[in-house]
Amino acid sequence: MPAPEVFFDGACPLCQAEIAHYRKAGARARFRDVSDAGSILPEGCSREAMLARFHVRLADGRLVSGAAAFAELWQATPGWRLAGRILALPPVLWIAEGLYRLFLPIRPGVQRLVRRAQRT
Repeated sequence: MPAPEVFFDGACPLCQAEIAHYRKAGARARFRDVSDAGSILPEGCSREAMLARFHVRLADGRLVSGAAAFAELWQATPGWRLAGRILALPPVLWIAEGLYRLFLPIRPGVQRLVRRAQRT
């Protein structure tokens, strides 16, 4: 079964740290930095849309985003598989997606804080 393809914002220090964690943990996934203007995006997807939310393309070609994308990545990462299975359960996934949507508007502020902390 092919590894899931993870699309992330490589210009985001928070995202960089998180992806580095999954790579170090041995995630069986292919990682694509969508902030790179040369990166190839899934058909029909704009760079803005891909940068606005976390996306994972599954082996069957389906593209999932938000909490569902995290569930898929976690299931492909040793030490996170059980958490990924639990997150994928409908009631848990619905709650996690709601929390993810609440986080999105504050993400730019968190990114600024992380950048500031990295400079000091």
